[in-house]
Amino acid sequence: MHPPVNPPSLAEQAYLFVRDRLVMLDIPPGSPINEEELGTTLGMGRTPIREALKRLESERLVVAYPRRGTFATDVNISDLAHISEVRRTLEPMATAAAAERATAADRATLTGLRAQLDAGVPAGDNAELLRTDLALHRAIYRCVHNPFLEDTLIRYDNLATRIWCVFVPRLAGMAGHVDEHVPLLTAIIEGDAEKAAALTLEHVTGFEAAIRALI
Repeated sequence: MHPPVNPPSLAEQAYLFVRDRLVMLDIPPGSPINEEELGTTLGMGRTPIREALKRLESERLVVAYPRRGTFATDVNISDLAHISEVRRTLEPMATAAAAERATAADRATLTGLRAQLDAGVPAGDNAELLRTDLALHRAIYRCVHNPFLEDTLIRYDNLATRIWCVFVPRLAGMAGHVDEHVPLLTAIIEGDAEKAAALTLEHVTGFEAAIRALI
């Protein structure tokens, strides 16, 4: 039997809620974070909110200024090269590991996600495409079964997604970028580590090239 899974703490719930609003730019870059408003929305006190914000600051999603408060960080295109360098190094290694380590349950989950992609994501709905992209990456990272690497991958994927969100109104072919996950998922499901790594490198490099083409 698997041990029972503890429900997330209030601080974890606050972290996940605020994190994804920051990543999707629902909280716009540079805007103030209203702790009282978040507490009311989430039905919790300020302590878990503040714990969540400290964690988000360490992940470069918010920045705190003495006597001024906490703000969503700006999205700086100058960070693209640094983020891409990390992702080009870590992501192929991670998907190769996922292909080798994924459990039967993991492979079943990925098979279900692949079926959803095959069914189609609304091509004109960029927000839904971006949410799908995030969900796919996070599902793959879980298959690595290394919590330290998973946290790092999520952190840099979040930063990359914020850049996507800025440029997506001007980007063509977002649906095609998401559809690139179909052969990648297949490689992981089939345990083909070498192919998974190669497809991942192509995917990450393609992201950087698509953004650079617009700069």
